[in-house]
Amino acid sequence: MMKMQWAEDLAKIVDPANVKLDEPLNKYTMTKLGGPADVFVMPETEEQAGAVVKYARANQIDILLLGNGSNMVVRDGGVRGIVLNFAKLDKVEINGQELYAQSGALIKEVSRIAASNQLSGLEFSCGIPGSIGGAMAMNAGAYGGEINDVIKSCKVLTKNGDILTLSKEELKLGYRKSIIADEGYYALSSVFSLKVGDQAQIDATIADLTEKRESRQPLEYPSAGSVFKRPPGHFAGKLIQDSGLQGHGVGGAEVSTKHAGFIINKTGTATATDYIETIHMVQRVVKEKFGISLETEVKIVGDDVSTAVQ
Repeated sequence: MMKMQWAEDLAKIVDPANVKLDEPLNKYTMTKLGGPADVFVMPETEEQAGAVVKYARANQIDILLLGNGSNMVVRDGGVRGIVLNFAKLDKVEINGQELYAQSGALIKEVSRIAASNQLSGLEFSCGIPGSIGGAMAMNAGAYGGEINDVIKSCKVLTKNGDILTLSKEELKLGYRKSIIADEGYYALSSVFSLKVGDQAQIDATIADLTEKRESRQPLEYPSAGSVFKRPPGHFAGKLIQDSGLQGHGVGGAEVSTKHAGFIINKTGTATATDYIETIHMVQRVVKEKFGISLETEVKIVGDDVSTAVQ
């Protein structure tokens, strides 16, 4: 079986304990949805990550980078090829007013580390559930701030496994976009330029933003976060709310009654198909009512029906 051979080869690159066959991806997604990965790999160093990418390239194996699964829906059939996870690349260091973070570190934890060192600039991200790598790829933002405001540089892997260090300008950050996503790069680590701030003010800002998030978002249910991009001149949540879709969905998936921009796995028994069909239902109804096309912010990957490599 091809995937068994891949696993054997990859176990020579990374610790064999970090290579898993047919690993269920619902363990790694915020929606708690998703079928199995043919081979799931967790490198512990940037060099190992590069070697995995080069192996996949040399053997013409599809490869998918999965962060902490906060902005992704994995279909029920799972993912063919290699799923690469950087959770073990989570080092965070502070040097003066600069903060270095590897891509597996959670951005909300990085924000709190910055705050505990009296550094200001990342407060906006204190409630974002994603990893640094995912935040870099989509120029994550919230409450008036975004990665573009504080990033200095980012080290990336190309699709060939080469390592590049890109400046802020070279990252071409825009609304929920970057050269990382456009070119299919893999973010490895980032350096942020922060400012020394007033500790009381930093703590107060984080407390205020945390309260706003907890009171307005359905954090008690599995979800992929905000599902749709903001259409020009409108707010996706308001359009969905005005369409009367809150509380409606397919199967175990439902448009949140707390925040219409979220689709939740309310029963805990939803399938990825339920979730995706609910996304399509929302898009269809909003288009019919307002003539506006909602574009997904979440990434949908994988197979509807398993076509696992034999």
